[in-house]
Amino acid sequence: QVQLVESGGGLVQPGGSLRLSCAASGSIFYINGMGWYRQAPGKERELVALITSGGANYADSVKGRFTISGDYAKRMVNLQMNSLKPEDTAIYYCNADLRTRAGLPRRDYWGQGTQVTVSS
Repeated sequence: QVQLVESGGGLVQPGGSLRLSCAASGSIFYINGMGWYRQAPGKERELVALITSGGANYADSVKGRFTISGDYAKRMVNLQMNSLKPEDTAIYYCNADLRTRAGLPRRDYWGQGTQVTVSS
């Protein structure tokens, strides 16, 4: 069983910063990538940032403001969010693309989500 637990969400004023963290636990053989998605009310879930051995990728809407970092040895991924805007308000979900045992295919795992609200 694999679990992803997020922390760090909350309420912040426009222009402020938040740092999200996600820790993976359980039976993990190999992590291909970890990332963050978000879902705002009435909208589909969208990719925010993803980090793999090949580097980091960001949604255009967060480039230059958000920074993703990962430590797969510690099974953790963080998202530093600066210059937050009201449109960043959403539930943020941690995602991990991993393999639980050698020979098994990779699959996606999700955290329970953490609320980020940007408002004055």
